[in-house]
This record gives sequence, C-alpha cells and structure tokens, in this order.
Amino acid sequence: MNATSVLAQGGPVMYVLLALSVLATAIVLLKLYEFSRCQLRRSQPLIEEAVRLIEDGDYGSARDCLHDCPNPVARVAEAALAALLDERMDASVVDAEIGRVGSREIRGLESWLRGLSSIAHLSPLLGLLGTVFGMIAAFMQIQEAGSQVDPSLLSGGIWEALLTTAFGLTVAIPAMAAFYFLEGEVDRVRAVMKDMGLRLMVCFGKAPAGAENLDKATLTQEGYGV
Repeated sequence: MNATSVLAQGGPVMYVLLALSVLATAIVLLKLYEFSRCQLRRSQPLIEEAVRLIEDGDYGSARDCLHDCPNPVARVAEAALAALLDERMDASVVDAEIGRVGSREIRGLESWLRGLSSIAHLSPLLGLLGTVFGMIAAFMQIQEAGSQVDPSLLSGGIWEALLTTAFGLTVAIPAMAAFYFLEGEVDRVRAVMKDMGLRLMVCFGKAPAGAENLDKATLTQEGYGV
C-alpha cells in the first residue's frame, strides 16, 4: 500500500492534514534559518565585547561592534546606548525605550510560531473528526447490508477511519516539539535582552527603582551578565 492509496482511503481530511504538515515543515525550516541568520547562540562574545567597551567609555567602538552584530540583543543594546547617552531621558524613559525595541525584536522572532502552535493543536482534532466521519460511513454500510453483515466490512471500515487519527498525531507531535523548542529559544533571548538592558542602565547610573544598589558582580551572579 503506497502513500497515495492511504491518503485516498483516509478521506478528504487526510489531504487537509497533509497540507498542514507541509505548512508546519515550512514554518520550522523558516524559523531555523532565521534564528541561524541572527546567530542567536553564537554572537554572545561580540555582545559582551560591546558591553565591555561601553563600561570603559568607548562608545564609538561599542556602536560599531553592536551594529555589526545580527543578534536581536545587539539591537536592544544599541537602542539602550543611544537612549542612555541622551541626557534628556531619565531612567523611566530609557527603560520604556528598551522595552519598546525589545518587544519589536521579540515579535519578529515569534512570527509564525502561533501558526505552528495552531497546527499542533488542530491536527489531532482534525484526525479525530476524520475518524468519526469514517466510523459513520462504516456503520451506514453495515446498516445497508442488513442481516448479511460481513465482519470484514466493519473491521475494514474501522482501520480506514483510524488512519486520520494516526496521521493527525503524526503531524501534531513533531509540530508541538518544534514549537516548544523554538519558543524556548525566544524566551532565552527575551531574558538576555532584559538582563542586558538592566546591566547597561546600572552602568550609566540610571537603573530602575530597586536596582540602584546592584553592582556589576551582583548582576553577573544573578544572571544579568550573560
């Protein structure tokens, strides 16, 4: 039995699930390419070098270092540096600007993840729907057969109906695993952005309320210096 015959026996829902599986695969490959292009895991030394330059007061070199880094954290650090160097901005305004840029970058990283999550949640339901339709068709055939019921007719209708549930789970499980992995990467970047912004604000003496007394060693110990 080839794939074409399996799809045909599963009914129209199988083709819907096939389309969702192709879409989920495309989303995962697209996000993996995007995350690789942004160097989410490989640009930390460059960002740390920029922070060191900022702490040493070499703001020009820090800007160049951050500008050359494709990581979203670098965009947040670049915006934070520009805001912190603007004497007209107090701590609350700087914090708001860092949050604005960070939210923009995170929205870019999260694009299409909601669609991947929807596919992972809807695929089993579509598979179950296809199974219900298949079972209804099988029992209708049994009713039409009357007293001349062939046991193979029922068993054949059941396994054909269950194809959609199996296919739905086959689509949903990898999609859900990929979603949690990609979401974890975004959460990690979100945490680094927050920590980096706070670290720079402390460096310029514009830390938010409650963080004025934190020095660099304390921030590093608590995870603010990655």
